[in-house]
Amino acid sequence: MAVPDRLTDPVVVRGLVQVAAATALAAVVVGISSLRNLDLERELGGSFVRGFVQVLAMGALIGALFSVPLSYSALLLGAMVCYAAWESRKRGDGVPNAFRISVLSLALGSTVVIVTMVAAGAIERTVRNLVPVGGMIIANAMKTNSLTLDRFQGEVASNREEIEAVLALGVPPERAISEFVTESVRASLIPVVDAMRTLGLVYIPGMMSGMILGGANPIYAAEYQFVIMGMIFAAGGLTSMTTSLLLARAAFTDAAQLRRFEPAETTLLGTLRAAVNR
Repeated sequence: MAVPDRLTDPVVVRGLVQVAAATALAAVVVGISSLRNLDLERELGGSFVRGFVQVLAMGALIGALFSVPLSYSALLLGAMVCYAAWESRKRGDGVPNAFRISVLSLALGSTVVIVTMVAAGAIERTVRNLVPVGGMIIANAMKTNSLTLDRFQGEVASNREEIEAVLALGVPPERAISEFVTESVRASLIPVVDAMRTLGLVYIPGMMSGMILGGANPIYAAEYQFVIMGMIFAAGGLTSMTTSLLLARAAFTDAAQLRRFEPAETTLLGTLRAAVNR
């Protein structure tokens, strides 16, 4: 089906009505933000619009992606990692080498999981499977990385005097900051851990539902959904732990002095924190 034909498909037209309903709900959130003076309207609205445009663009290009050689999958996934790192590093504004740390962590966490699951047969060696599933893994790892960056810089900024006092007593930098590294990892994994705990009871993922509606064996659909959640959990955990280790090193100078960096209150999480603390 040609692109013009896809655009005039009755299903697409019906989808626009659904998009309008979702947009109305999002507008309510933006309106409440404005009334409460949270100053989140620009970021909330911008994120919503960007997400819509980007997912439409991917939908329009998905047919072309399926026709490219398998070797191009690595390039596409690599580009996704770089872009995810670029977006994620905004949560660590002020943290030294936040972008480089994000690239390394996301690349490690995602690559280990994708390569392992391709070898196990959970992800087929086709662009049709590698790109969507790989993108899902990278996107969720990005969320974990963003939470790690934000929590780490917040913990260090809030406890700077305590850390410097411990350093003055001769405690090695790694030990002086280890408590805050652990807290950053723990906090970043809360969403995925909660999702795993409620899987099948409260959280019924769309992929499982889609497979069942498509005629797949419900038991296999449940098994495969758990595999997906396992991949997300592993990629997020590896990414968060790698990020925290690299951040712990980047937080200090060669002379073992704590660098000065402050939480970026212009970010969504930073603004929410400021609003709560008012």
